[in-house]
Amino acid sequence: MTEPIESIEVSLGDRSYPIWISTGLTESTEQPHFAKHFQAAVGDCTHVVLIHDAAVSNTIASRVEKQLEQAGIRITSISIPSGETSKSVSKLESIWNAMLESGTDRRSVVVAVGGGVVGDLAGFAAASFTRGLRFVQIPTTLLSMVDSSVGGKTGINLPSGKNMVGSFWQPQMVWIDTQSLSTLPDRDFISGMAEVIKYGVIEDAEFFCWLQDKAARLIEKDPETLRYAIRKSCESKARVVAEDERETSGRRAILNYGHTFAHAIEATAGYGVCLHGEAVSIGMQMAAHLAIDMELCDRSLLEEQTAVLSAAKLPLAWKDADPEKMLPVMSHDKKVSHGKLRFVLPDRIGHVAMVGDVPSEKVIAAILACRDEPN
Repeated sequence: MTEPIESIEVSLGDRSYPIWISTGLTESTEQPHFAKHFQAAVGDCTHVVLIHDAAVSNTIASRVEKQLEQAGIRITSISIPSGETSKSVSKLESIWNAMLESGTDRRSVVVAVGGGVVGDLAGFAAASFTRGLRFVQIPTTLLSMVDSSVGGKTGINLPSGKNMVGSFWQPQMVWIDTQSLSTLPDRDFISGMAEVIKYGVIEDAEFFCWLQDKAARLIEKDPETLRYAIRKSCESKARVVAEDERETSGRRAILNYGHTFAHAIEATAGYGVCLHGEAVSIGMQMAAHLAIDMELCDRSLLEEQTAVLSAAKLPLAWKDADPEKMLPVMSHDKKVSHGKLRFVLPDRIGHVAMVGDVPSEKVIAAILACRDEPN
């Protein structure tokens, strides 16, 4: 039986922090579990800037607010519209102004409640306002639980590319309550499955085998299966981040498997048309096609990956994929070195490599393979 609450440590020296995984513990105001762990993580705090997705304003955000108010903490609540369009300079400026008007100072703590968009935006606001405020992540989507809330990446988008402006700013803690997934729309939940499957492909073959067997139960949101998948994903992310926090050694880049293609899909389609996880799923397929063309792996890897993504009901192709539009966006990818694109490509299930000097015609072929064919 799963414990009421589990913890994973992100080991970063004096910036280390816990990831707490629970089910339903945010709901109780009689037993304020969140408030207790919050105070232990941040220390002295009398003011919280609660930045939350408008879609969760009446659910977990209100319960978090109530627990903190019962602890004697003043709350400034800022609601953010859902979707990637909120990750903008104008929205960031509006948050800064609201923080200034509310009397936010260096003793305040920013708490993000929502998906990856809110976490990225609130995290960058915390990193930049008065040169840095304490920060807590409360992810409410599967994708944000297993990926964006862990590791300290924050930022906003520019018209020319995703996450082009931002900073590394680690939270004091990450609080995951899987109960919030019960009301998550199916499309958003399935989108998050792409990041879960990614961990199996890039560094955990045993977990990938488990996913081959359990994907259907995950889609049904079986509580025990879901908690295990979230824990394994967070453990993988924490391991990689601890080894290469700021992407200086290249190790952390493996987390971007499929993302070079995915970010270009999102940008050219228009942010929000294709969800991030959907784009990652298609990007992983493009990357696998490219790996085969580069003779790094054989077709069996693509077939295994396709089977798991299909079982999770994720898309495998994007009919509007256009190499002429995608390649210029990809040229701004943060893995570009000396003007040349680099890709994270699999050579076997559970292991990937960074590959440079990839001929553009092979990149185009990989894109077209996932436009014209389902797998």
